[in-house]
Amino acid sequence: MASVSRAVMKDRHGPDSISADALRIVPLETLPSLGIREIWIYRELLYFLAWRDLKVRYHQTILGILWAVIKPCSMMIVFSVFFGWLGRIPSDGLPYPIFVFAALLPWQLFAHTLSATSHSLVANQHLITKVYFPRLIIPISSMGIGLIDFGIALLVLFVMLLYYHIPIIPQILALPAFMMLGITSALGVGLWASALNIRHRDVGHAIPFVTQLWFFVTPVAYPSSLIPESWRAWYGINPMASVVEGFRWALFGNGVDIALMFILSLLISSTLLISGLYFFRRTEQTFADVA
Repeated sequence: MASVSRAVMKDRHGPDSISADALRIVPLETLPSLGIREIWIYRELLYFLAWRDLKVRYHQTILGILWAVIKPCSMMIVFSVFFGWLGRIPSDGLPYPIFVFAALLPWQLFAHTLSATSHSLVANQHLITKVYFPRLIIPISSMGIGLIDFGIALLVLFVMLLYYHIPIIPQILALPAFMMLGITSALGVGLWASALNIRHRDVGHAIPFVTQLWFFVTPVAYPSSLIPESWRAWYGINPMASVVEGFRWALFGNGVDIALMFILSLLISSTLLISGLYFFRRTEQTFADVA
């Protein structure tokens, strides 16, 4: 592939030389720049797109941002009845409602980020084909709603901690690290999916199915202690297993030893993000052609 730069050249074949715009075609670098500095230059556009998505989501709604509370709370109630009460799934000595709610928060942040980033380019193809800006801004801006919903639901979680008389422990300071691990994993997969989805729409149809499967292999409704200890470290191949168990450890101070799981998950999620960034940047020149 090649990039195009503009130069000014003069015609020297006559006394009346004129200036004309010419196109200079030069090869791209083997590894394209990630364009982080360019994203900072266009930060106002990033804010505008995130704010636009927020207004569109809650436009003409009666409950508004209360949906950020209703969704995890309704899932918590359903899981508590069918898995906690009827299924008798163990909850590491914790009340099952708060056990599952603490896992639903990072999972819903992950699921929303994965879905939003995967469909972001297709949803904004009218912008891609009309004006230039760093294309990475689109999937990054689509994460805003998930972060806002997560922050609101986190307040509900702290209210539940007070209700169940669960004290705040020092490990809670590690909560942002596990949250970032989940976002990194979702964004890494989402960048791959968004770049592929704009060319192959089958990817967009597969994302909800993949997310459902991913949910059942993540210890949201059950503890990782049910997994045989010899397999537990390899369970970290699924980064969300470490995120969910990390949330429970940071909030309650119990659960399985997640050190090896976390290291493996960190390597996996970092690889997904870095490779996703390079693949996205490598293919973004063709987005406008195939959108």
